[in-house]
Amino acid sequence: MIQPAVFAIFRKEINQFFSSPIAYIIMGVFLTATGLLFWVFPDTSLPETGYADLSPFFNLTPYVMLFLVPAVTMRSIADEVRGGTLEWLLTKPVSRWGIVGGKFLANYLLVTLTLLPTLLYYVSLYQLGSPVGNIDSAGVSGSYIGLLLLAGVFVGVGLWASSLNDNQVVAFVLGVFFSFLLYVGLSAVAGLSVLGGLGYYVSYFALDEQYRALGRGLIDSRNVIYMLSLIVFFLLLTVNRLKR
Repeated sequence: MIQPAVFAIFRKEINQFFSSPIAYIIMGVFLTATGLLFWVFPDTSLPETGYADLSPFFNLTPYVMLFLVPAVTMRSIADEVRGGTLEWLLTKPVSRWGIVGGKFLANYLLVTLTLLPTLLYYVSLYQLGSPVGNIDSAGVSGSYIGLLLLAGVFVGVGLWASSLNDNQVVAFVLGVFFSFLLYVGLSAVAGLSVLGGLGYYVSYFALDEQYRALGRGLIDSRNVIYMLSLIVFFLLLTVNRLKR
């Protein structure tokens, strides 16, 4: 059960999001970008492939989220530091974990709400399949679970990046960089020949490997636990940063 103080911070964040155009702009940009990639652009669009397959959407969406999520989280703590309200929050009867937890839940909810309309893509393909329903529903379910876990990791990274500096632009750049490093960088490093057999173990910790494994439709608890552990790890880093 969410503590009242945590819920108050959560509600404050949500109200700030939806009382300004930021949330609507981010949602609109994300849905427009994924819609164009999935339905319009010839190299990635469904009409060009002719198959009831959501793979192009799930392959490209993480790269859009690399920029979307840091744009959502960049102001969360940096804005509190710049405005001097973080010290005020720390004097209230709420722990640092409560502050970080409330902000994480609010940011994660906004990202989840942004992903929610994309379920229409699945419904459309389900109806357009020949015969109707000719689509890998298990793979789609696993990929959506992977997307939600990946979003949680990116939110955790974004909050930590936001705590490192009181400048929102710097927080955005750091959030994109560290998220990119986790999602793509580790796989690239694993491919270096100098690592030899160690490359296999390095690639296992790359987020894109974990995400693709979930997209196969078989939910492995190891993939889920690893991504949840990353979320907790970055929240812990953020809490420790607030102690400073």
